[in-house]
Amino acid sequence: MPDFAWMAWTWQTALFFAVIAGLLALMTALAVWRPETEQVGILRIPTTRGDRLFLTLVGAAFINLAWLGLVGPSLEWALALSLVYGAAMFRFA
Repeated sequence: MPDFAWMAWTWQTALFFAVIAGLLALMTALAVWRPETEQVGILRIPTTRGDRLFLTLVGAAFINLAWLGLVGPSLEWALALSLVYGAAMFRFA
């Protein structure tokens, strides 16, 4: 059994990776249950659900990093902004 003590896992870190794994499993199930079709939205490029998930995760990372740098360590509003951004990406992108 490998020693993972150096990783300093917290419940927040485990939750983050569990959510990402759950999203990937959900996207896989959706791709099997309802095959994807490319959509052209506000970005003017054809995107699939997986593309929009990737863009949402990258955008949320940038939103949170910018919030940390400009506002401070209280990330509740950054999370809300990231959720709104994610909903907009899946609706309009």
